Amino acid sequence: MAKHLKALIGPSILNSDLSRLYEESQKLLDNGADYLHLDVMDGHFVPNLTFGHPVVKCLRNKIKDAFFETHMMVANPEQWISPMADAGVNQYTFHIEPVDDVERVCRKIKESGMKVGLAIKPGTPVSDVEKYISMSDMVLIMTVEPGFGGQKFMEDQMIKVRHLREHYPLLNIEVDGGVGPATIGCCANAGANMIVSGTAVIGAQDQAATIKQLRDTVQQAMSQ
Repeated sequence: MAKHLKALIGPSILNSDLSRLYEESQKLLDNGADYLHLDVMDGHFVPNLTFGHPVVKCLRNKIKDAFFETHMMVANPEQWISPMADAGVNQYTFHIEPVDDVERVCRKIKESGMKVGLAIKPGTPVSDVEKYISMSDMVLIMTVEPGFGGQKFMEDQMIKVRHLREHYPLLNIEVDGGVGPATIGCCANAGANMIVSGTAVIGAQDQAATIKQLRDTVQQAMSQ
């Protein structure tokens, strides 16, 4: 695997106490998180609602330097590019499934100054995202159905991760859903280098130790 790829741990703040979003986010960063994974849901693409760009902007006003990735589980990702860029988002990760013109959305994200992440649901073939990899900075393979936290990890999605790592050795590959100490080895060995973990990190008695364990497992797999 490419040596300059980094093992990065980005806790999902969805399962934290959202009334204390800043405190919870800062605590995760203090405990070693490499970035924050912000789940944005619109009640259309997924049957759930979370928060939008005003909340992200408030968070950015308090947390100046951290890398923010928004995971846009929304029916019309193009609609929120400008507001999220204005809110200080670094990477805009969107689902390709509801989008007619993926290349256009990628271009708009780049023009707004953000990095491009492409996400696919468990039922979407990896071939659907491959045609757009040259326009992206990262591919997210969902290891649960998007929309709810706390779901069981779907190991069969590692076939997609393995395929991408074999064919695109320099690609940042992220996994999200049910990832924690019990499933990290599976993700790391398949080739994922960006790890989203919600419940396992947020609910850990020792967040720093859990984050370190996740990162160490990925780094070990990358060095083999």
